Amino acid sequence: MTIGGEYDAVILAGGQARRLGGLDKPGLSVGARAMIEGVVLAVSGARRVIVVGPERPLPGVSFAREDPPGGGPVPALRAGLREVTAPRVVLLAGDLPYLRAGHLAELLRASDTGAGHAGGGVVAVDDGGREQWLLSLWPAERLRRALEGYSGRSLRGLLGPLVHARVALPGRPWFDCDTMDDLEEARMNVLNEWTALACQELGIDPARVDRDLILDLTKEVAHGVARPAAPLTAYLLGLAEGAGTAPEDAVARITALAKNWGAATAETLTES
Repeated sequence: MTIGGEYDAVILAGGQARRLGGLDKPGLSVGARAMIEGVVLAVSGARRVIVVGPERPLPGVSFAREDPPGGGPVPALRAGLREVTAPRVVLLAGDLPYLRAGHLAELLRASDTGAGHAGGGVVAVDDGGREQWLLSLWPAERLRRALEGYSGRSLRGLLGPLVHARVALPGRPWFDCDTMDDLEEARMNVLNEWTALACQELGIDPARVDRDLILDLTKEVAHGVARPAAPLTAYLLGLAEGAGTAPEDAVARITALAKNWGAATAETLTES
């Protein structure tokens, strides 16, 4: 991690993920990386990054463990805060696939322009105005004092009295993946972003791209023919479209060919 920042980061990544069947939620991938890796990347400007949870291959990160393991966010925060040395601490969940460094900069800016000078914290709010405690920034010493006298189990009870500013951040950096539907939504968002960027680079109008139709096609080809045939088929279809030689029902015809691949190859082999 980059040394010399004005804040430390505590990332809570030791929950039991009951709604995900006990899977290692922060370790699940969205796009090219695990969600916990994306959160660590977003706080690359922190002086120190502390992950509360099982140790993972994350270079430059310190690890702590709540007692007992899986005991909840308050014990996890307590364990992470013991490792904090910076005057301010960012508190984050380990499963925030939309979080970016710019969102942390907004929290720091809000702290610098009022809330921090009042000795209070800054918490992000979602699009319904609800506080997102695991996307927040706090004066470390004040947080320690609050923890010393707190016997409750909820972050709201602990952090609510310390808030001096609530900040609505662009995008949905507070979105976490509690269910498989959440995870699928995050993964599809990556696909949407990639499609838009690829279309921009290739000079294609995104409105012309029937993404779901192409995905269904490649899925059918991967299942019925072979996995490497899926991207190859998409490429061949693109070549035909660009050359103007693809029939109007090209996708339907290739899909049907993939579904009947076994019979088609049997006939070809018989003929040969």
